[in-house]
This record gives sequence, C-alpha cells and structure tokens, in this order.
Amino acid sequence: MTAPTTATDVNQPSLEHAPPTGRRMSWPVLLLVIAGALALTSIVRLITGADGITNVSQMSTALQLAVPIGLAGLGGLWAERAGVVNIGLEGMMILGTWFGAWAGFQWGPWTGVLVGLIGGCLGGLLHAVVTVTFNVNHIVSGVAINILALGATRYLAPLAFEGHQGGSAKQSPAVESLGHFTVPGLSDWLSDLNAKGWFFVSDIAGLLGGLVTDVSWLTLIAVALVPGTWWILWRTPFGLRLRSCGENPVAAESLGVNVYKYKYLAVIISGGLAGLGGVFLSIVANPFYLEGQTSGRGYIGLAAMIFGNWMPGGLAIGAGLFGYTDSLNLRGGSTNVHALLLLGALLLVIGAIWLAIRKKYVQAAVTLVVGALVFAWYAGTNEVPSQVVAATPYVVTLVVLALSAQRLRMPKADGMPYRKGQGK
Repeated sequence: MTAPTTATDVNQPSLEHAPPTGRRMSWPVLLLVIAGALALTSIVRLITGADGITNVSQMSTALQLAVPIGLAGLGGLWAERAGVVNIGLEGMMILGTWFGAWAGFQWGPWTGVLVGLIGGCLGGLLHAVVTVTFNVNHIVSGVAINILALGATRYLAPLAFEGHQGGSAKQSPAVESLGHFTVPGLSDWLSDLNAKGWFFVSDIAGLLGGLVTDVSWLTLIAVALVPGTWWILWRTPFGLRLRSCGENPVAAESLGVNVYKYKYLAVIISGGLAGLGGVFLSIVANPFYLEGQTSGRGYIGLAAMIFGNWMPGGLAIGAGLFGYTDSLNLRGGSTNVHALLLLGALLLVIGAIWLAIRKKYVQAAVTLVVGALVFAWYAGTNEVPSQVVAATPYVVTLVVLALSAQRLRMPKADGMPYRKGQGK
C-alpha cells in the first residue's frame, strides 16, 4: 500500500473532523449571545445609573488592557497547537518589556518594538530547546523561564538604566510614543450618541467608540494578528502541518513532516508574540519599563486562550472580557463593580433557568442560590471594597474557566513528550 506524499492529503480529514468535546457555537448564535449580553448590561446601566460601564473612555481603556492579554494568548495558541505547553508566557512578556524599553529609549519606539519582539523570541527559543530537544517537562520549563526572566531583568535594569535621566534600578527612562490615531468624525459622533444614554444604542456606540478613539498603531497590528493567525493555521499547508504536530506527531512524521522544526518555529513565534505583548506594556500602555508591570498578564493570556478553546476568535473574546474587568480598576472601579454585581446576579438567574430547562435541577438550584447571594450583596451595599475591585479580573478568570471547562478540546498531543522516530 503506497503512503500519501503530503501531510495535507491525509491529515486534513483527521484535523478538520476531529470530534470536539462540546457543540461549537455558530457565528449567528454567538452574535445573538453577545447582543443579549449587551442588552442586559444596558438594562443594568439604566437601573443603577452607572454610565461608566459602557462609555467610550471605559471601552478604550478596556481595549488597551486587552491587547497584551490577547498577544500573550496568541503566543500560547501557537505553541499549544504544535503540542508544546507554554507556561513561560509571563517570562517572555517580561523579556519583551525590558528589551523593548531598553532599545526604545536609545534608538526610538519602533526599534524597541522589534528588539522587544526578539527578546520574547529568545525566551521561546530557550523553551523550545529545553522541551523539544531535551524533553524536559513543559510546565517545569515554563516556570523556570518565568523565574529566569524576572531575575535577569532585575540584574540588567540597574546596569542599563541607572545614570540616565528618569532611569533607576527598577525603571527605564521614558520612551517616545508610537503615536495614536482617532477616526475623525466617526469618533465624535459615537461619543455624542453614547452620551445620550439611550437603551442599547448608546452602549453599542460606546463599544464602537472605544475602537476608533486614541488607538495605538501597535493595537492595530495586534488586532490584525488575530485573523492573521487564523488564516495561517487553518488555511495554509504550513498551518496544517504545524497543527498536525500538536494532534499526532508520530503520524505527521510518517508523512514527512519535520516535527522538531515545526515545534521550534511555533514556540519561537509564541515567544515573539508574548514579547510583543510586553512591548505594548512598556511603550504604549506606559512609556517606560517598570519592574513587575506584567502583573500576571501572561497567565491571564493563557486563561483567555483556554477560554477561547484554542481558537483565535474565542481567544479575542476572552481577552476583551478580561481587559474590560481589568479596566474597572482605572475608571470608577467601585461604582462600576457594584453595578456589575446586579449584572452577575441576573446572569446567574438566567443560567439557573437554562439548567432547569435541561433538567439539571441540582446545578440549577445551586446557581440560583449563588445568584440570590450576589443580589443580596448588591442590594445591601452601595459600593464594594477596593480589594474586591483589584481582584475582579482574577476572579472573573477563574469563574469563566470553571464555566467553560466542559466544552473545551485541547490538541490531543499537547504537552506530551516526543522523540524523533518513536513511532517506528
């Protein structure tokens, strides 16, 4: 029996028709769910008077905070689609922040973007050498890279930044801005529409207004990387071979795919994307490097990738959700989070009704009780403690992962050790 000559011919059916663990939501249904969530948010805004939860400034800040999370998540997606778990995203982001700011204040912001990306790639290369070549446990390697990146930047920062104006052992000198743009006319019109406070329409205007007001050029690049990643991984022979390494590397090797090469490329690209997320933090979000400025966003990016079921579109939605909750810390946090308690209570009640319809009565009862407790918290207080506001992004991360766990399908060979020729 003659073996096929290309990976594309044989692997296409197995990858495209691999049975998922849950039913995939179609785009029309997904859009209806998003519209329903926005309508419910609009109702909460009208009841509570917390106009800040959907205004243009809130959405613009949410987009800015979602970008580094989304870039880290895209990095995780590239690595895990090739079968390599990348817990080291946080460390690669740290390398991106330091290298980006170091090169940026000396040679300009765009040079900083390039050098920061290369810094992340170096972290990815180290992770690939350790996990692919030497078969070290992926989790151990990732944690080690996180610790190594933190230690290396703490050592290098005093050497590179002390003695320069605005620099110190924990902070770089200021980096020149990459520049922002606002769509003329459209931004003002959406802002005026948002200010009217109309049901649903004003909330849509706030969401869209945040996408066209004071947007960084690096944000545009990050947004373009989402459909770009989808097209490369799901519409090209290169992407098919790379994904085959994460589904069944033995079968891929038998069809002539150089599994080591594709794993290396995927993990290096993964590090570069995480490094780009770090650059965003040290050049766009803040015009300088500051020790600890990643604040766990690499881990949240990994959570966004899992929430998105290892797909770019779902990842983008997850990054937007986490970016939005993170933005509550910066703009009227206590008032907005208090209003969102009512939104959470309503969502829990709707969830309980849905579970009851599906005859899952125990889960429905538990969900209803939790919803009642959240509503009691909302009704019995006028604001929430600042500690709750600060913890909101991480609490939402845990809740979302817990609720989405049953529909997830990770690549079959993700995190599994592989040796060349092991299938012979």
